[in-house]
Formats: sequence, structure tokens, C-alpha cells
Amino acid sequence: MSSTTDRFIDAVFDFERAVHAQDPQEQQQAHMEMHRLYQSATPQELAQGGKRLADLLTDVQPGPRASIAVLIGACVEGGADPVACAPRVLGNLAKTLDSAKEFAEMWAAADVGDAPDPEQVELDPELFEVFGFDQTLSWWTLDDWNRAGLAMLQHKSVRQKFGQVGRDIIRERHDALGEISARWDKCLGYALIVLDDEPLIALHRETGTGYAMRMTGIGDNFQLHTLLADALIGGGHIPGEAPTAEAVAMCRDMPGMVHTTGSFNLVAPDGSWIWNEGTPSDIPVVDGTRLLVLDPPPYQRNWPAGRFFPNMLGDLTLERVLTPEEAASWFRHVSPDKGPAQD
Repeated sequence: MSSTTDRFIDAVFDFERAVHAQDPQEQQQAHMEMHRLYQSATPQELAQGGKRLADLLTDVQPGPRASIAVLIGACVEGGADPVACAPRVLGNLAKTLDSAKEFAEMWAAADVGDAPDPEQVELDPELFEVFGFDQTLSWWTLDDWNRAGLAMLQHKSVRQKFGQVGRDIIRERHDALGEISARWDKCLGYALIVLDDEPLIALHRETGTGYAMRMTGIGDNFQLHTLLADALIGGGHIPGEAPTAEAVAMCRDMPGMVHTTGSFNLVAPDGSWIWNEGTPSDIPVVDGTRLLVLDPPPYQRNWPAGRFFPNMLGDLTLERVLTPEEAASWFRHVSPDKGPAQD
């Protein structure tokens, strides 16, 4: 008899056998058991189970496949190897985005009103005949695939394995779907453009100083802003009030969020504002390096400091202070602050 701590992996094995035997009833029963038991599974079980389910994913019938992908994502969040689990999950996500776009296009062509919201409308099997099986199922299971993909993309090792080219394939399909529907997912969109080991030149306009920095795994500019203030104000390089150690830790690797106050106005070299709600990829590239200007805040901004992606480790390091000559060279690319863009 299995012990309390190995019931989850037993259910994984049962599901695997049922898939290979093409037994839908046994698959459904084992599927339900896995979802019921994974929260009490040990890290060892999750590591083993996540990998086995990922290897099995393409053999699972299309109906339950998205739900299994979500379970794989949960295993990764519990300690399963994300690199081993990611390829089939992200590959299926890319296909689902394409098929969901086809559904949206056909629905629009049918001119029957707004496309159904899968969270509000139960799937009608008759739609399979009209809009296609893969297309309709993809529309209804897209949110699950997004969740599973996010679980993978929050790990730097996965982002490194797929590279920006690999992520761009998914991003382009995701953006294409968003252009014709309301199914653009902000979290997935942000995860696909996260920068790793990215050089950054930060220029402090008031003091005329410059800093060579490097950023990794930063989900949004709120997080970047806090880490910039820590490195430059907390490091004693420029005047101002530094964020608390707790706020900085939460922007790196500590769970939770805590109140903080902004120290800068983030400005592009052309003088336009870069909003905290955006991402580091909004910072323009000049001569091969992202260039950011730090101006005094025009008004007080407060926010809960922490990570946009709770499972993504973030970091910003100060590599060196630029010489006055180097800083002056970068400042030649900088225009005066233009203020916020007007729509």
C-alpha cells in the first residue's frame, strides 16, 4: 500500500498507464486524483511527476491536455525542473495561440456579435462543427495554456534555453491574437519580453553622473525603479531617500510586497517619460545599450514594492560608475524632459 507521501506519484503513474491504454474513464479518474493530491505531494514527487507528465503531454487527448499543462506548471512551481517541462508546454501554447486566432477570425467573419467569453459561456459542442475542433477548443482552453506557459517563463533557465528568438515566436502569435480579440494577456505579454543580463546605462541628470548597470528578471518598471534607487541612492552615489531593505529584498527574491515611495522620474533619451507601469524593454537602445535618464519626480508616487512575477527572481547590479568623460558622451544623446505624452 502506498504511503501518504507517495499517493500523488501513484496517480501520475495511473494516468500514464491510462493514456497509453487509451482508456478515457481511467484517465479521467487518475486526472482527478492528481489534481486532488498534488498540494500534499513532496518536492521529490513533484519533480518526478512534472517531468513524466511533460513527456506524456502530446499523447494526452486534446480535451484534458490544457488541464494537465496547468498541473505541470504547478509541479514546476513546487520544484520540478522547468527546463525539462517547458518545451512541450510552450510548444502547445504557441499552437493554441494560432488556433485561437483562427477561431476569432472565423467568429468575426460570421458577424454574430462579440466572441464568447470562456469564463462566462459554457462550451457548446455544436461550435466544433462550425468553427473547427482545434480552433474552438483552443479558444476555450487558452487561459490554461497561458497559466502553464507563465509557470515556465518565470525561470531564467527556460528563458535562456528558448532565447529571445524562441520567445518572439510566441509573442508574435500572442500579439496577433490580441489585435483581433480581447484575449491579450498582460502577464504573458510581459513575461515574453523580460530581459536577462541586459546592460543598462543610467544617467542622473541633476549631478551629471552615469552608471553602467545590468538587469535580469525584472517584470515591470516599478520593480526596476525600486532597485535603481537602492543601487544609486542606497549605494551613496546620488542624493535622495533610499527604499527600505525589505522593499529591495521583495523586488529581488523575498515573497510579498511593501509600501515604497518613488525616487525618480524615468525618462527616455528623447525626453519622453517611461512609465512605471511599463517594462524595462520600454527603455530605448542607443549605440547598442539601453539608455535611461533619471530626473527628479514631478510629484510623489507610492506603490507596493515587490515582483510583478512572484516566482521570477529579479536583480539589478551596478557594474561601475562612469568616468565624467564617459557620462558626458552618453549625455550627448539626451534631450530635455518633454513631460508626459499627450494622447
